[in-house]
Amino acid sequence: FSSRLIFGTLYPAYYSYKAVKSKDIKEYVKWMMYWIIFALFTTAETFTDIFLCWFPFYYELKIAFVAWLLSPYTKGSSLLYRKFVHPTLSSKEKEIDDCLVQAKDRSYDALVHFGKRGLNVAATAAVMAASKGQGALSERLRSFSMQDLSTIRGDSSSTVPPSVTVRTSSKQSQPKTSRSASEGTGSSGK
Repeated sequence: FSSRLIFGTLYPAYYSYKAVKSKDIKEYVKWMMYWIIFALFTTAETFTDIFLCWFPFYYELKIAFVAWLLSPYTKGSSLLYRKFVHPTLSSKEKEIDDCLVQAKDRSYDALVHFGKRGLNVAATAAVMAASKGQGALSERLRSFSMQDLSTIRGDSSSTVPPSVTVRTSSKQSQPKTSRSASEGTGSSGK
């Protein structure tokens, strides 16, 4: 894999850069033919890897094929492009263009449709979460029984019902605050 990455992708990418930089049309066309063949090879490789990976020297043959494509002596990519790819694409160009336009229109329509559905689902989910969110806290608090609260405080062994204990303790704390508040106002008045 790393040899194919270096020789099949990075090396041609660098020389493609040099062709674009130098504006050498001959080199530019050469590397464009290579990239078209390499794209077809990579697509075919996706399927052949599944079925032919058991074949002896399969990976070595792939590396040799990429070297053949790149070689300035064999001009493999140019040969394959001129003999097979260009004639096939030229004869089927109208059909391919029509299919691409239809696919583009369908994908745009599907994107808009699913985008609208996605926004509707997200908006509904947000509204549901918001409406449940307000009730969720009160439901969560209601789900705690008074027994749970007294167990947390450590009063579970008490013979007095927990609801009485909690209410009594809260009532006792209430007058203390009101007494201290009235004493505070009384002391300031003196």
